[in-house]
Amino acid sequence: MKVLVTGGAGYIGSVVVSQLVEAGHDVVVYDNLSKGHRESVPQSALLVVGDVGDRAKLDATFAEHRPEAVMHFAAWIEAGESMREPAKFFRNNTANALTLLETVLAHGVRRFVFSSTAALYGDPVSTPIREEDRLLPTNAYGESKLLVEQMLAWFHRIHGLSYASLRYFNAAGATETLGERHSPETHLIPIILQVANGERSHISVFGEDYPTPDGTCVRDYIHVSDLASAHLLAVQRLYAVEEPTRLIYNLGNGHGFSVKEVIECARKVTGHAIPTVFEARRAGDPAILVAGSEKARTELGWKPKHAELGEIIGSAWRYLRSSSARID
Repeated sequence: MKVLVTGGAGYIGSVVVSQLVEAGHDVVVYDNLSKGHRESVPQSALLVVGDVGDRAKLDATFAEHRPEAVMHFAAWIEAGESMREPAKFFRNNTANALTLLETVLAHGVRRFVFSSTAALYGDPVSTPIREEDRLLPTNAYGESKLLVEQMLAWFHRIHGLSYASLRYFNAAGATETLGERHSPETHLIPIILQVANGERSHISVFGEDYPTPDGTCVRDYIHVSDLASAHLLAVQRLYAVEEPTRLIYNLGNGHGFSVKEVIECARKVTGHAIPTVFEARRAGDPAILVAGSEKARTELGWKPKHAELGEIIGSAWRYLRSSSARID
């Protein structure tokens, strides 16, 4: 099928695009390159440089390429920043998503895959988190994504839009040629590895008084390749079902690791001492986020292939040490 991928030059989007191309799909990447990288887009995929908030550009792109499905990754992702500049996140993540959805409906596209987040759950009532658990974000980033999920539910109900909302836990790791290249970097594992690589003096740990076994936040880490494979399974299911369909899945490994455990694992993988400095908690950080992903495994037949934390960190370390990881 022909798939339009917004944010397809970014970290997760580029890995999804590479898997779509490998599976034989016709892919159009729509990205403003504010966070993505032109060279991350495969040569066999078409890159359109444009902003998701630009309705005229979107209309022209949809009219020319006539996608059968849209995958939406273009969003700001830093939860801490969202607590300092919430308007930035509601403008880009929510308002621009509405512009995209209006374009999708105007051009008769019936299938939509949304890059959502575990941040929707806020402080969970139980662990592991299930898809039917309450949605109560503790940061503006999570709220900006929840509003999109609410729009999708109404567009499904009123317009018959088929969609899959995939709620990520912590994407991490790399393929041989694609990995995290944020500037500045905000994610835990690549920051830890930058310390090991001599690019930073230490890793800051925000809070050691959480109600967890060692006092630091616990997160579920999922390899980016496994995350990407779930997107292909989701869009294939939307394509196979005739009637309007609504799919909501958590994507994670189902096992949590504390910040201290991640740092210790990185020390073993890299063979480097990684100095640690403890600082105050950041606003909006839940203590524990661990996925219950049985629904995706059962309904999509999804099975993560890279579940070991050492394997995930090792892949990111190899990528960082390669020439592919140099920031533009």
